[in-house]
Amino acid sequence: MPLVAQSSGGSSGIRRALHRAREGRQLDATEAEVLLSARGEDLDALLAAAGGVRDAGLAEAGRPGVVTFSKKVFIPLTRLCRDRCHYCTFATVPHRVPSPFLERDEVLEIARKGAEQGCKEALFTLGDRPEDRWEAARDWLHERGYDSTLDYVRASAIAVLEETGLLPHLNPGVLSWADLQRLKPVAPSMGMMLETTATRLWSEPGSPHYGSPDKEPAVRLRVLEDAGRVGVPFTTGILIGIGETLAERVDAIFAMRRVAREYGHIQEIIVQNFRAKPDTAMRSAPDAEMLDLAATIAVTRLVCGPKARIQAPPNLVEGAGDFELLLRAGIDDWGGVSPVTADHVNPERPWPLIDTLARHTAAAGFRLRERLTIYPGYAQRGLAGEPWLDPRLHGHVAALADPGTGLAREEARPVGRPWQEPEEVFSAGRTDLYAAVDDEGRTGDRRSDFDDVYGDWELLRSDVRPVPLLSAYPEMAAGLKRAASDPASLLDPRHQSEALALFAADGEPLDELAAIADGWRREAAGDDVTYVVNRNINFSNVCYVGCRFCAFAQRERDADAYRLSVGEVAGRAEEAARLGATEVCLQGGIDPRLPVEIYPNLIRSIKERVPGLHVHAFSPMEIVTGAAKAGVSVHEWLSRLREAGLDTIPGTAAEILDDEVRWVLTKGKLPAAAWIDVVSTAHRLGIRSSATMMFGHVDHPGHWLGHFRVLAGIQDDTGGFTEFVALPFVHTNAPIYLAGIARAGASWRENRAVHAMARILLHGRIPNIQCSWVKLGDEGTVAMLRGGCNDLGGTLMEETISRMAGSEHGSARTVEQLHAIAAAAGRPARQRNTTYSLTPM
Repeated sequence: MPLVAQSSGGSSGIRRALHRAREGRQLDATEAEVLLSARGEDLDALLAAAGGVRDAGLAEAGRPGVVTFSKKVFIPLTRLCRDRCHYCTFATVPHRVPSPFLERDEVLEIARKGAEQGCKEALFTLGDRPEDRWEAARDWLHERGYDSTLDYVRASAIAVLEETGLLPHLNPGVLSWADLQRLKPVAPSMGMMLETTATRLWSEPGSPHYGSPDKEPAVRLRVLEDAGRVGVPFTTGILIGIGETLAERVDAIFAMRRVAREYGHIQEIIVQNFRAKPDTAMRSAPDAEMLDLAATIAVTRLVCGPKARIQAPPNLVEGAGDFELLLRAGIDDWGGVSPVTADHVNPERPWPLIDTLARHTAAAGFRLRERLTIYPGYAQRGLAGEPWLDPRLHGHVAALADPGTGLAREEARPVGRPWQEPEEVFSAGRTDLYAAVDDEGRTGDRRSDFDDVYGDWELLRSDVRPVPLLSAYPEMAAGLKRAASDPASLLDPRHQSEALALFAADGEPLDELAAIADGWRREAAGDDVTYVVNRNINFSNVCYVGCRFCAFAQRERDADAYRLSVGEVAGRAEEAARLGATEVCLQGGIDPRLPVEIYPNLIRSIKERVPGLHVHAFSPMEIVTGAAKAGVSVHEWLSRLREAGLDTIPGTAAEILDDEVRWVLTKGKLPAAAWIDVVSTAHRLGIRSSATMMFGHVDHPGHWLGHFRVLAGIQDDTGGFTEFVALPFVHTNAPIYLAGIARAGASWRENRAVHAMARILLHGRIPNIQCSWVKLGDEGTVAMLRGGCNDLGGTLMEETISRMAGSEHGSARTVEQLHAIAAAAGRPARQRNTTYSLTPM
């Protein structure tokens, strides 16, 4: 294996980079790479610059001179793994371990011993999805009623919380967005080492990660990003000296910085040095040098800045001089140290005694303080109601955290306590917002945490690609001809150029497109303009998901924030029924303080008061969140909701079903694949849904066409969509517009083209195309009714989401007003129910 660190020789490049570092300027990748080679006086200067940045960060955090550690136990839940890393002695094969997994009692025995010794962290470390490779692992899990390793991780973490009070930190390897959602309620923090971004170390035979599917850098970066989207305080890091070049090492550092800036969830970065182990493929490889480690820590500190928390494992160093060296380099944390258990990943390297670690730390001029597995800032903000901490963990963390600093109360001893949610939700906040928003408006044009809840706006701007300019010709004529003769064929990739040309139609071609769409409307749905008498009830607007297009979501202490009790919601539903409503539509923010049982309880309460009222409730994002909180599959959660009385679901939260757009529009919402899974699962359970698309922000016609293809594929598979609703982006108060990133909504031309194309592209699949009077106004709605639409949606009675975004068209329409809109389009209006059966006249 080639050595990557070489003597600098005092090059002018290093001196220039050091000068910029001392002046506090941001290093670029080339300068960072050069500094990794610093040695001698240059290395001393590098460490001094990095140490100064670290010291400034600690002072800003309110704990100058404090270096932290976590007192933990190490729980090796399973040493089986589907990967084959060439340096790992932790992973093994079934016949070398007494059992594929630790039993629950063994897990609790380790945790109890730790609690007795004052430990506060239970570090769960395990191999990646061993059941995918080892039959013994599959059999063990199935015999005990677990579908997967992650199910057992979740159950074990709950047991540790309830039986011992230790705080789980989970390291289960590669996790999906949905996995992170399911595990977040049982652990204050999680982690996964990035290790490297050098793909060749994974893809080339003989390389350290060859044959290990979970070590692909792109996969691991996706985990870091998904952890940010879910809001998990997350630990990551790099492993140096495994054959990476200095440029590749720098690339990994910058990748971690990018993710940390975008989502704000990276609570610590570990810089770990490779040490060769016997009985591994890399047993003869040289260890990473300590000077190389020090230079890498210093560069990581300079690149990631004063707010980063940077750790180096204290059991991978040799003597007192090494402790001092790493502190000089800019670390501010020693990681987890156990007085009870070995480091099962590095079993040949015992933990230092905590007193010894404190003595080395003091010798370098610092004080050693104990922290929790969740870092102080995240603990304090989570306990204050922000989504970094699930409410079921509040009691466990509060019992061990110093409220003033967020660090551990060193005298505290963990005690098992129930892992449960509050049983009742009381109405609170601006509960009249649904009415007041029309007369008084919102308190301000943005929420109070605008600058940080959505991620790094400057970084986001760099991710937005320019909207491609479309030429309407020469494919326009062919596209119009195909739209008139075989409309659905425009979804075929062979005819993509024609479909894109039609989205660009203007003038006479646009008029012709609208006329073609209206002809297909007449054939599919007749001349009736339909509507439903319904009421929207948004039961909470407290939400921290970070959707950048959403002006509805508020933080708990914002002036416009509110949440409704179950009784209040049921009362509004009962009132709606007295006014003639046949449907209530329930949606809310992803409010971390709402107990999971509120979802079925809302349905039951409404059905108890008004048994015949149709409950159209919960977006796919709410359903995924509920399933994760309940610790069950989406299928099981939807089944529970159906048993409670759920009739249909809204197909909102779709936005654009292309993750390239979704991750610009939202920091934490569900990926496109998860939306598709929820909706398809609902359909298979007999729960029908609408389909939606929000357009006119950072999207373009290619995205629209792809979105329609996805909807068509779902409908071909399940037949469960009742209608398609086009939702023009309301920009006025939308954060992504206020930040100067999104455009000011769809143009009039685009609105006409999208509604017409919805009718044409979905012809033969979805018969009902709805236009939104809330977003378009009466005049715009009439135009869409003349261009392919057949449905007006509902009376709504209350509408908060669009109004908070700046829609100027009110929040309710009477039946008479809807009939007038239809008449203006030259057509009769008919009342329907949610699934489009007409109400007898």
